[in-house]
Amino acid sequence: MIRMALGSVYDAAIIIVVAIILIFGASKLPEIFRSLGRATGEFKKGKLEAEMELAQLQQVQQQQQTQQQKDLQSKIDELQKQLEELKKQQSQNK
Repeated sequence: MIRMALGSVYDAAIIIVVAIILIFGASKLPEIFRSLGRATGEFKKGKLEAEMELAQLQQVQQQQQTQQQKDLQSKIDELQKQLEELKKQQSQNK
């Protein structure tokens, strides 16, 4: 809606900057943009930390799944050996 009324995103940005200048004054403008830059940096830092934590959690989950698969496979192998032994015992008893 704003885009249609103003024509383009650049027009909206210009209007916002002019409004900021009128509200806070030109002397406060560098301080405002510096604070905005710091906030953007903190946001990016937080985003990076969250992405790293998510990747670490995914890696831990994958390792746990791999371990569970190995455990299940060893149990399957053990049960197959027991089944073979029972078949041998049954064939010997006949």
